[in-house]
Amino acid sequence: MRTSRDQSLTVAALNRAVRMGLEHEFANISVVGEISDLMRASSGHVYFTLNDEQHAAQIRVVLFRTDAGRTRAKLENGARVLVRGSCTLYEPRGSYQFQARAVLPAGEGDLAAQFRRLLEKLNAEGLTTREKRALPLLPRCIGLVTSESAAALHDVLRVARGRCPVRIVIAPCQVQGENAPRSIVVALRAVQRVPELDVVIVARGGGAAEDLWAFNDEQVARAIASCRVPVVSGVGHEIDTTIADYVADVRAATPSNAAELVVPAVVDLERRLSASVRALERAQLARIARKRQLLSQPRLRDPRRLLSRASQQLDELDLRLARAIRAKLNRAKLALDAPRLALAPHDPRTRLLRRRADLARLRTRLELSPGRWLTLRRNRLDTLTRRNTLEHALGALRQRLLGKIAQLDALSPLAVLSRGYAIALSAKTGRALLSPAQVTAGDQLRIKLHEGEVRAKVIE
Repeated sequence: MRTSRDQSLTVAALNRAVRMGLEHEFANISVVGEISDLMRASSGHVYFTLNDEQHAAQIRVVLFRTDAGRTRAKLENGARVLVRGSCTLYEPRGSYQFQARAVLPAGEGDLAAQFRRLLEKLNAEGLTTREKRALPLLPRCIGLVTSESAAALHDVLRVARGRCPVRIVIAPCQVQGENAPRSIVVALRAVQRVPELDVVIVARGGGAAEDLWAFNDEQVARAIASCRVPVVSGVGHEIDTTIADYVADVRAATPSNAAELVVPAVVDLERRLSASVRALERAQLARIARKRQLLSQPRLRDPRRLLSRASQQLDELDLRLARAIRAKLNRAKLALDAPRLALAPHDPRTRLLRRRADLARLRTRLELSPGRWLTLRRNRLDTLTRRNTLEHALGALRQRLLGKIAQLDALSPLAVLSRGYAIALSAKTGRALLSPAQVTAGDQLRIKLHEGEVRAKVIE
């Protein structure tokens, strides 16, 4: 049951929700412990405490009169027993307890040890704890895996025919003996080939633990878990529990009970249909009444909208106030930290650390031997000598370069132009004129000066 933050529960509703959750999550489980505080009520019900043998833990157990009459264990204080059943909650007192269906001696031998090991293995793989599938409301076709000669076959057919007409496909198999597990697996696979199959019942009548052992086989358990439709386990009597019960989607107390769970009764269907029709009629009438009431009332603004808007504004102001307070606190913190940060460089400890570092450097220099100090100085002198020689060579090269630059400047025609000379160029060819014979009257000339050029025309 889920509730919103504003919704409250009654104590009875809370206890009912917790009970349903416990019974759903912890159904068909086995618990081992030691009996104490045993009490037999006048009604025939048995109440006792089951104690953990290694840890300080206990749980109250109730064994109803019908189940107590079929129990195989000796019920007495100090007895070590295996209890099968489910967790529940006694709603009037809100007390958590274990409702037992069967009580067995805890030292039950090799078969029980094999049972526990296989059950733990399947639990670890999630085959027993997987989400169980719901049974169809109106199954069209039911598969029945059982022995053709077993009383369980006749019980299922008798109950099913008395409740509702339905198609039942029988997949015969052995339900007892060495070859029974393989026969059950083959029958399960065969019945799944029916296209319209909706649900499968695996059934067998009661008997000793050895008689039911075929339904504790690992391959049978995996075949039931992998079936493409929901599987109902109707194996043995109510106090008998097999691995098939844990991996099946639904556990039935007996084969007859399996038929009752799978096949709906016509009377029940008619009752549910009538109830649904009446509920639909009431809902429709109530809806019509609400619509009429809304139409008859004047259009008023819903005050809840105004309240919700004001509530939202209040939340925004609350957030702004919280942010302003945080900002003010941060500024105050920074103001308090400023003097500490300003005084940090003058901390005597910081100054002492710097003085110690300087002292360490001086000590290192003083610890150098005279020979080592002389070698360092000589290397320094050689480095400076090589640097001076390189600088002298670079100076000589620089002087030679400057001389070549001066020679080039002296021979450059641009230098001649700077002294007042000009160069006459043909406007057609762009070549310098060396003789008057290269031009005729009327030719265009370009006179190149030190700064720019001018255009001229030959007169004679």
